[in-house]
Amino acid sequence: MAGDSRVHMDHDMEIGVTPREQVKKLPKHLRESQIPTDRTHLISDPVKKPRQRYVQKDGKCNVHHGNVQETYRYLSDLFTTLVDLRWRLSFFIFTLVYVVNWLFFGFLWWLIALIRGDLLHGDEEGWTPCVENLNSFVSAFLFSIETETTIGYGYRVITEKCPEGIILLLVQAILGSIVNAMMVGCMFVKISQPKNRAETLMFSHKAVISVRDNKMCLMFRVGDLRNSHIVEASIRAKLIRSQQTKEGEFIPLNQTDINIGFDTGDDRLFLVSPLIISHEINEKSPFWEMSRAQMEKEEFEIVVILEGMVEATGMTCQARSSYLDSEVLWGYRFTPVLSLEKGFYEVDYNNFHDIYETNTPTCSAKELSARLKESPLLPHLPLLSPDLRQHTDPFSAQTTREETEKDAEKAADTNNGSANRLEENP
Repeated sequence: MAGDSRVHMDHDMEIGVTPREQVKKLPKHLRESQIPTDRTHLISDPVKKPRQRYVQKDGKCNVHHGNVQETYRYLSDLFTTLVDLRWRLSFFIFTLVYVVNWLFFGFLWWLIALIRGDLLHGDEEGWTPCVENLNSFVSAFLFSIETETTIGYGYRVITEKCPEGIILLLVQAILGSIVNAMMVGCMFVKISQPKNRAETLMFSHKAVISVRDNKMCLMFRVGDLRNSHIVEASIRAKLIRSQQTKEGEFIPLNQTDINIGFDTGDDRLFLVSPLIISHEINEKSPFWEMSRAQMEKEEFEIVVILEGMVEATGMTCQARSSYLDSEVLWGYRFTPVLSLEKGFYEVDYNNFHDIYETNTPTCSAKELSARLKESPLLPHLPLLSPDLRQHTDPFSAQTTREETEKDAEKAADTNNGSANRLEENP
């Protein structure tokens, strides 16, 4: 037992895992809280510069477009421009368009009445006006509203002796229908935008790195709060970091794909309960040669994109989030959130973002893979093989020893029986 412990300790030191026996407690006067001064703060704990996010945690892209010369392109797609406006601007434009439209046609109705002389002779007997009971601009404005909204109070009506009024009525009816279709459609699309559905899609606050099946993996968790599911859900990830080519070209915010299962189909999600998305750090991974110490010095951002169709409306929905290098924790795993109840599975979202620390090698995935091939004892390291329990758990070791002794006794009984039969039948 002492020899096995010594072997494990040697391999722990070799791989980078700090053995528990070597961790010494600090003296009491050092463990007590100290008041840091500016000098000690600068020397012992350097402040890391705040990082600027490329994508916010809520999915909004932190990119502003400046010095756009061809602004006319926004007007070429006026409907999308109106939909993309903020709500206060949308309400203002919605109200403004209707009021201006009513005022414009009200002015035309008043102009026709003025030219025909209805404003002066409308009350005379035998005079047939273009629009009955239209004697001012206010009454013309009210008639314009009644015409376009088809209210029809019955007090002001157009007569058949006014061909120009009939033509204006047709024009207002057609243009009014176009205005209604555009503005009401704009408001409907804005209310039912799929990005509102993305508000109930959750991403874990942190991403973690730990060992799964003897392989280093980068993991994060996603979940859906609604009972109506996302159909054909798929997920992908991008690594955002600056890069300099061999020729000396500097590429700011270079985007690199992170494989989270698009070659095996694992990126197609059945998002009924929270899922842990895993990226295996292999030869094709950008983290293949990064150890824990190297990753702490790197500056990068991982952008995660979840797409799918909303089951209720059939519209495509996209949710985004990101993880800075300070939000990727080495040596942690996610706390389980799914439990089996009577007749159903229950998800506890209180533990959705919770993680717990696990013993993980601090070397790079490349070095870990090479040592796994070279040393047969390396899989006995903590969390690198399921056989670990037999070496660390005394009850498991005792059970294994008892099973071995029983197997030996059975083998001895079998050999004795065979020898006795040989003596009886020479």
